[in-house]
Amino acid sequence: MADWDVIIIGAGPAGSVTATKLARAGHRVLVLEREAFPRFHIGESLLPLCGPVHDEVGLRLEPDQYVHKQGASFVCERSGRRSDFDFAEAMPGRPDHAWHVERATYDRLLRDIARGAGAEVRHGRAVHGVEIGEDGVTVRTETGACTARYLVDASGLGRVLAKHHRSLEPYRRFGRAAIGTHYENVSDAAFDELGPDFAVRIMMTEEAWAWIIPLPGRRLSIGTVVRESKATEQLVFDFVASSPFASRLTEGAKPARPLVTANFSFRNTKPAGSRFVCVGDSAHFLDPMFSTGVPIALYAASRAADDLSAGLNSRCEDDPALMTPLMGELERGYATFAAIIDRFYNTRLVENLFFGAPEDGELRAGVVSVLAADVFRHDNPFQEMLLRSGVRKQRRAHRAASISD
Repeated sequence: MADWDVIIIGAGPAGSVTATKLARAGHRVLVLEREAFPRFHIGESLLPLCGPVHDEVGLRLEPDQYVHKQGASFVCERSGRRSDFDFAEAMPGRPDHAWHVERATYDRLLRDIARGAGAEVRHGRAVHGVEIGEDGVTVRTETGACTARYLVDASGLGRVLAKHHRSLEPYRRFGRAAIGTHYENVSDAAFDELGPDFAVRIMMTEEAWAWIIPLPGRRLSIGTVVRESKATEQLVFDFVASSPFASRLTEGAKPARPLVTANFSFRNTKPAGSRFVCVGDSAHFLDPMFSTGVPIALYAASRAADDLSAGLNSRCEDDPALMTPLMGELERGYATFAAIIDRFYNTRLVENLFFGAPEDGELRAGVVSVLAADVFRHDNPFQEMLLRSGVRKQRRAHRAASISD
């Protein structure tokens, strides 16, 4: 008999949500997390897609644990342009707002919910090897080996199973590296300038873009994404110095040491199979541009837990097609954002769509729904346009490859 029904690699948002739902369903769940909590992490600006999953697992953020987020603002200081998108303008079906959170607190809260549900969470457990066999899985750490009926990889950019299967496929036309930091003791005047909606600011830069996110406790998360420059900690400070808006917001504030994350854009070509599934960033990470990492991770984790629980109960967890419907649904979301991110970096999308967006109407509602990560619906004309254009681009690429061969 296996030690556990399910072993989950990673106690971040995806791993904790999966663990919570499986443990509540009566399954024996072990979570192995290599890091100690609390931990610094970027990805603090959530989207409305997170709301239903918060409700599912019982996450209740207290007023001092979040900053209300009403939408997103695209800003180009060089030209003086700004374009605001309010989540309340989206198509119906999702919350009309979201949240900015400190990930150290947010991740801990979700981890504690998983523990409260009955999952065992062990920190300081880096995974050194996995074996996936016909009868079960074995996961090895420095303290020994554990066995289970099923393995969930929620290791984020650690990408344990993608490395194990050698199934990493990078996106080479997206951002190359992100450099982010927190500023503490931000002034009241700075928060007043951010305004009552506290929208995330997406700042256009010479090379790519930067973000400004208000956080609880009078702090700011500021970072920059680059495509060509060598990723160094100094780049985020160079952005602040070059931006009049960021300079005003951070005047007198104290920055922490920046976190550099490089070579993050990839897809896992083998995200699921017999006795395993990857959820969250371990399955697919596009780019931090639209803050989709946590929302899609939560959505995927919740759905995967439901499907896996049914498979465990019927003892068909070894079925390689167990997660096929979910993988198809997720691919729709990933393809939508891959199309818009590619156009952001490589076309005049910012000029034509974001700064030139209509003030109302069906197109605007569709754009805002995509920005809210409400991408698992089938009635958004703007999303359908993105998906059709993505398919055409793939066909052209395949034809070009065939000709070159």
